[in-house]
Amino acid sequence: MKYSIASLITLAWTITTVNAAVPPMLAWKRYHHHHYHHYSHIHHLDQDLDYLDYFDQDLDDFDQDLDDLDDHLRYALWQLRSLRQPLRVRLHHLPQLQIDLSNHHLASVEPNSPYYIAEVNAAIAAASSSTLAAKFPAVAKIPNFTWFDVVAKVPTLNTYLADAASIASKIIVQIVVYDLPDRDCHALASNGEFKISNNGVNNYKGYIDGIAAAVSAYPQVRVVAVVEPDSLANLVTNMSDSRCANAQSAYLECTKYALEKLKQCNIWLYLDAGHGGWLGWAANQDPAATMFANVYKGVPNNRVRGLATNVANYNPLQLTVNDPVTQGNPTPDELSYVRALGPKLANNGFPAHFIIDQGRSGVEKIRDAWGNWCNIEGAGFGMRPTTNTPDALIDAIVWIKPGGECDGTSNTSAVRYDSTCGLADAKKPAPEAGQWFQAYFEDLVKYANPAF
Repeated sequence: MKYSIASLITLAWTITTVNAAVPPMLAWKRYHHHHYHHYSHIHHLDQDLDYLDYFDQDLDDFDQDLDDLDDHLRYALWQLRSLRQPLRVRLHHLPQLQIDLSNHHLASVEPNSPYYIAEVNAAIAAASSSTLAAKFPAVAKIPNFTWFDVVAKVPTLNTYLADAASIASKIIVQIVVYDLPDRDCHALASNGEFKISNNGVNNYKGYIDGIAAAVSAYPQVRVVAVVEPDSLANLVTNMSDSRCANAQSAYLECTKYALEKLKQCNIWLYLDAGHGGWLGWAANQDPAATMFANVYKGVPNNRVRGLATNVANYNPLQLTVNDPVTQGNPTPDELSYVRALGPKLANNGFPAHFIIDQGRSGVEKIRDAWGNWCNIEGAGFGMRPTTNTPDALIDAIVWIKPGGECDGTSNTSAVRYDSTCGLADAKKPAPEAGQWFQAYFEDLVKYANPAF
């Protein structure tokens, strides 16, 4: 049966019959925020149907009358192809559509990159105690994201995707796109390789082209990408810093270029949204929602699914103790943050979905100030990745920061030394950002909550 655009829209808003053949493992989540605006354009319908494919490695069995549903559902709306019969699901409106597959999703996430596994294996040999070392292999089995923070790493993405493609079950590869020119404009520890003044924007576009080519070469492998941690958030709050003010146009141009090129049907993007202690302050929420919506709307038919929060940070999903550093902030934890920001995003036409990093959030109340971010002493690995979340706004809890890789050096003579890494609550001595920090990794394991 052929469907017109009008009939597809009608289908999205009126179908309420539940097909008895739907596998029982598909538990539909719905927002309880009744004030969210309905999205009516066809792109958002496509995104939410796409998300079925993202989480369900068994989606082929959803309806035997749809030919190879897992591969072709993505194309049904984009290209208005035929459907053998209507897809029957119960939904109120499509932006609320989500699937809770809990651990079923985790079973389909690619194991960590060989690089991270090698780091953990080396840590075993260097461990300060055999009891602690015995717990390290379990860490390597928990999926985290692979960071492409220099252009030289991009060719390895082809290797990871090829490995994933060789596995019989469908695999999700998790990556971080992180190489903006004049990166980390309000800090020093993670300054990148590209400079705006030295052809940085064009160099960045070449970096994105390499990632796009790899993703395109393996259409059967699903990719989830976090786009440029800290970048857009800096443009919301740190424009008084001349480095950020000077980088604004390049950041926006490069981010939009990434969204334009990473539009393959097998990729889903999450823009970075800082955390509750940054953009969660009342004065920052509306400007943040506007910023994200403007970037989103600037690239039609993009693959942005939502936002990533708490990347490489320490905020808990739900605060259980009173932490003085959060006083005066209406969003003292990440759950309250996404609940506050979600409606504002929806009102601006941005898809209000989130993934939340809990990789180093196992211990609360460990910072002297909420803005402190560098190698915080006493941190522990946190909640394990899952799609079993307390709110339908949250697609998944994830580990984005690879635990054990340093935030920044404590060496005051280093070019990239940031004074935050010398504060009292920062563990020292610390190597350069991205390098392995053995003592910190051991702490993460020692203080993990839940424990290993």
